[in-house]
Amino acid sequence: MTPRQRYRETLLFGSPDKIPFTPGEPRETTLARWRQEGLPEEVGWYNYLLEVLGVEEEQTQPHVDLGVFFQMIPKFEEKILEHKNGHYLVRDWMGAITEISDEYDYTYIRQSKDFVTRRWWRFPVTNRDEWEQMKSRFDPHDPRRFPRDFDERCAELQDRDYVIGLNVNGPFWQIREWVGFEALCVLLIERPDWVHEMMQFWTEFVSQTFARIARYVTVDFVLVSEDMAYKEHSMISPRMCQEFLLSCWTRWGKEVKASGCPLFKMDSDGYVGELIPLWIEAGINVESPSEVAAGCDVVQFREQYGTQIGYLGGIDKRAIAKGGQVMREEVTYRCSILAEGGYIPDCDHAVPSDISWPNFVEYSRLLAQLTGWL
Repeated sequence: MTPRQRYRETLLFGSPDKIPFTPGEPRETTLARWRQEGLPEEVGWYNYLLEVLGVEEEQTQPHVDLGVFFQMIPKFEEKILEHKNGHYLVRDWMGAITEISDEYDYTYIRQSKDFVTRRWWRFPVTNRDEWEQMKSRFDPHDPRRFPRDFDERCAELQDRDYVIGLNVNGPFWQIREWVGFEALCVLLIERPDWVHEMMQFWTEFVSQTFARIARYVTVDFVLVSEDMAYKEHSMISPRMCQEFLLSCWTRWGKEVKASGCPLFKMDSDGYVGELIPLWIEAGINVESPSEVAAGCDVVQFREQYGTQIGYLGGIDKRAIAKGGQVMREEVTYRCSILAEGGYIPDCDHAVPSDISWPNFVEYSRLLAQLTGWL
């Protein structure tokens, strides 16, 4: 099987020849530790891991990226507003005023290169005038959203042997970036009309942008990023999710299915058990990363929801860090549902720096055995 066929077969409860091998992605501090513990400086960690394990690297066609841009156009100019007392105060590319320790390069606010704590002082949308200005940055017909050679890229992707997908912000995530988490929670109560307006705007923007993509190429998955749960509960109640978010998820789910894309995925940290029924209702058929520390358990979820939804992740990063028998029991337990399909085991978030290179190799070897690579 090709990697693309294997990925689809696994998550769609088919009959893959083996399960995709995805032990997890390390952050920068994790890699720095591993370099001191045996991972050579000059090699990529994944290819070297395969070499250590004795797993043959799969060769695929040269990868082509769609190059479609779902972010704002234009972005705000990044600017350091202040640097004192060990902190940067920065206006980031999304228009928020953010504080970050100068232990890190302030550009860490652009992407999750590491586990970095930030503090937000102001968000770009605090009133209707700022909302109107923000909307102008999300024109689905802006020619800069698509690369000039988009048609050619789509043609090259027709007979690919690797997986391609789209990652879009969910409505909860996106509005939180515009107004901030606390303000969003207040607006849900005090200005539900405005929240509905922002939700509808974002729903339409993503739908129109996706529609052009779907005319030319069928992607393998669409991933919605929401990050809307704490350790024990969702950030807003399931009832509020049903009122404000479900229509967006459902519309996208229908459009994804109609395009021929088989996998509509949802990614949220925290405990998502009370949200899964809503996601299934919306047509979502894969969930990740199933954080164990937050109470998620893919084995229990499988008992509750059967084959209505598949999972990515689910292996407790704390058990990987401990290694030995603790790790083996954890991995064996989560992988007990492999034979049923619909599950790709993985570390239940990015790999933190308390996981040593020897323990990561030990864990990866067991995972490779259970997924059919060794």
